[in-house]
Amino acid sequence: MTDDLEPGKQTGRQPGVSPDLESRYRAYLAALNERRLDDLVEHVHDELTYNGEPMTRRQYQELIAADLAAAPDLVYDAQLVVAANDAAGGQVACRLVFDCAPQGEFLGFRPDGARLRFAEHVFYRYEDGRIAAVRSMIDRAAIAEQLSGQDGLPPSPISLPSGSR
Repeated sequence: MTDDLEPGKQTGRQPGVSPDLESRYRAYLAALNERRLDDLVEHVHDELTYNGEPMTRRQYQELIAADLAAAPDLVYDAQLVVAANDAAGGQVACRLVFDCAPQGEFLGFRPDGARLRFAEHVFYRYEDGRIAAVRSMIDRAAIAEQLSGQDGLPPSPISLPSGSR
């Protein structure tokens, strides 16, 4: 299996990355935070990989929409962003911090509406100015710890299909 975040995945075209990849990435986060999911067409390729699994932009949008439906107060708070252009397009690494109160099934857990604070470390590969690959690592241990501390019972994880978060 090849690493979908490695540079050199050349398309034969000149990269269309904007001079400021970090600004492009922050515009993507703004679209998410403003719930403009139809704008993902400007930020995400028609086909991409998510944690090594192929998916369409529509599937990626549905994944995000499910998180937003479960946690309506979810905000993508980029606390650290590192962006670099390269021959294949560019890469972005980000530490996102979330502080939200999910109302329904969320990231494989069944929370009870209490506030959760956790981080996600996510790496993006940009090609032609849009996201072509995403590698996401969510701090599930922090979520489980917060949920188990509410009533002394272990959290109620939900089995996720392959390729899910």
